[in-house]
Amino acid sequence: MALPVAEWQGRSARRWAALEPALRERLTAASLRDAVRLGCDLLRTEEEEEAALVWLCHQAPTDKKPEASSWYREQGNREFRRGQYQAALRLYSKAASHELPGSPKVSVCFANRSAALLHLGHFEVCLEDIARAESHGYPDRLLPKVLLRKAECLLCLGRLQEARDILGVLESKIALDRVTTTHLTLLKKLSLLKVKLHEKERCPEPAQEAHGGIRGKSEIWEENNSISGASSSLSLSFDAERGRHLVASQDIVPGQSLLEEEAFVSVLCPGESLPLQDAETAWDTRATNADLYCHRCLRQLLASVPCQGCSYAKYCSQDCADVAWQQYHRTECSLGALLLTLGVFCHVALRTVLLAGFAEVSRLVGWSHSGDKDSHTPEARCKPLSEAPNAGAGTKDIPGCDSSGRYQSSYQALFHLLPHTEQHSPEHKFLCTLSVVALCKQLQAAGLEAAVLNQESPQQWSTAKACEKTSDELSPELKIVAEAMLRHVLQLQCNAQAIAVMQELGPGDGAVVNKKPVRLATAFFPVLSLLNHSCCPNTSVSFNGTAAAVRASQPIPSGQEVFHCYGPHQCRMRVAERQQLLSQYFFECRCQACLEELESGVKSVVSIRNSFCCPKCQAQMQGEEDTLCCSNEACATSASRQNLSGRLQDLQLQIKKALDLLGAGKADQAIKMLLKCQMDAGNFLSPEHLLMGEMEDHLAQVYATLGKWQEAARHLKKSIEIVEMHHGPSSVETGHELFKLAQILFNGFAVSEALSTIQRAEGILSVHFGPQSAQIQELQEMKACLSELPRNILQRT
Repeated sequence: MALPVAEWQGRSARRWAALEPALRERLTAASLRDAVRLGCDLLRTEEEEEAALVWLCHQAPTDKKPEASSWYREQGNREFRRGQYQAALRLYSKAASHELPGSPKVSVCFANRSAALLHLGHFEVCLEDIARAESHGYPDRLLPKVLLRKAECLLCLGRLQEARDILGVLESKIALDRVTTTHLTLLKKLSLLKVKLHEKERCPEPAQEAHGGIRGKSEIWEENNSISGASSSLSLSFDAERGRHLVASQDIVPGQSLLEEEAFVSVLCPGESLPLQDAETAWDTRATNADLYCHRCLRQLLASVPCQGCSYAKYCSQDCADVAWQQYHRTECSLGALLLTLGVFCHVALRTVLLAGFAEVSRLVGWSHSGDKDSHTPEARCKPLSEAPNAGAGTKDIPGCDSSGRYQSSYQALFHLLPHTEQHSPEHKFLCTLSVVALCKQLQAAGLEAAVLNQESPQQWSTAKACEKTSDELSPELKIVAEAMLRHVLQLQCNAQAIAVMQELGPGDGAVVNKKPVRLATAFFPVLSLLNHSCCPNTSVSFNGTAAAVRASQPIPSGQEVFHCYGPHQCRMRVAERQQLLSQYFFECRCQACLEELESGVKSVVSIRNSFCCPKCQAQMQGEEDTLCCSNEACATSASRQNLSGRLQDLQLQIKKALDLLGAGKADQAIKMLLKCQMDAGNFLSPEHLLMGEMEDHLAQVYATLGKWQEAARHLKKSIEIVEMHHGPSSVETGHELFKLAQILFNGFAVSEALSTIQRAEGILSVHFGPQSAQIQELQEMKACLSELPRNILQRT
């Protein structure tokens, strides 16, 4: 959630309504500095507000609970015994995150998790967990089981000498111990492993040869001298109407890489829950983004390394955990529940100032005060830092550039993103002010001020300081921090970048992997923010961890502006709906797509495709009011929009039930329900409605689960036809659908069709993601495998 939880928003709204009109006026017109000062005055003696915030934090606890660890471990054991190793893996990770530092029980969590990893075939990660278990004091009496697991991993990885050494240690250890039934079982497994080892040493497996040409060619990249991370084919421009923007300085071709930028700051969004089991339990067993991705680098997690201080933060490695602690988590750790309550935007704002450092924050906030008198003029808001005292001579007159005229992915550039202070609604500005001040008050009350101001090292910081209490008045330094944070929270409405990933649906162990886009994190990308919006953009943006890559999606002639789509694309939405959504960015879109649609007066093809159709003659239903009429004059049937919308909602609910049946392994029932949904939809939805395409996609998924490849391909082709109508034949959405079709044709042994589909998917996806992307590599591996089949098979297919 970007903004604070609903209860805190409600309290803020009631507080705003209760203010004296004169005070509301002052807050509405206040600069950021004055808003913070007034917010401090309002919260100085408000024990009721503080108590309410404490209560809300209790709804999202992030402290460690050993009793929760024991419960999660038991649930993990249950899933493990059922053979549900993926579910067991996540439950063991939850158990490890709740164990207190130094507890020997955490070693059992890691050891149990290593067993699940072994069954899932993740041998390297299994070895890492075994090492963690040993380093955390795994009980000596249980060590033989873990050593046996370690030897098996080494054997599977072909590390035969290491496996032999471990087996020798294990044999000696068992011999010294008293013989029990457990040891007899271990001896039996040990002898079997020794046989496997002997066979591998006698007949070593041949080394895997890489397929020629599988790896994509390295791209030619010449970095821009003036814009960090950007291609030399771009130049930075500025004018009063468009602000800072990027322009092609030479002709650009589709697929050309234009920008690669690491986020200045990113914060993982809690995300949508993915249920692991149906039964209601004492503790939450659902897997969210917080369980699935590294909280620092956003890499997908297999075996997370938990934070030593809280149960929320999890990392892909100890290195990531250490860097996060050093840079920001030592301050954030004890505030986890508060940050979840106040929302991702507040969290991003805090982490931004922590990463920038107080010295740089203070310098820029101080500089911004020099323009307070003229802060309501565009010229003052766009005044570059290079005009500040001691700036280097000859600096380009573009906001955010450093003294040498270079625009970098830096805090200085981020600070110059417009906060639109006077354009936010007074209520929203008040909510942000109260939230930021409440967070800074908690920083001070918890004794974290010195850490925020970079006045001590991590070793000097002590949890004992959390008990310290200070006065209700914020220190001058924390008021500077609060002002910077308020600026960043307001900036995020227009400049937040959603880092999205394609997340697998289900266990991900099928022959065809179904994925959906998921918002993973919210981030600041100072250079990416230079791209202005167009409803028909000429670029495509993708993410790899915390890094963004921008590629040309169509030819861009020299001198043309480079555009990015902020969300509502021309193909997905009518111009009126797009304009309404874009109002949050405080501009009226005048892109070519909007102007052409507004001037032509022709009804948008998007609305026709996603329209209701007449229940009698299947012609399009039309009308702007609640009553819709059939466009076929000879029919003249009318229907209630509310009634048709209700039918659509019921249909979507039935589709969800069908997918639940598929998830429960009831594929035949899922097919029957989806076919019935299709029949019902045909009575009131346009044949080109996106939902019709989604149902074809779901049917393809079910048939692929059953191994009925031809049926799956038939339905997916119909889905692709509808996707192409809505998104275009060269869109990334079409590319993803073609990728799935390639998988189905490959598994169904339809060689010729598979090769042609692979070629088309490769052509589209390489434009959007580049030749090194995982999907391109998989397509090339499929193509190489098919190309190596005997010639007579290729000719028959």
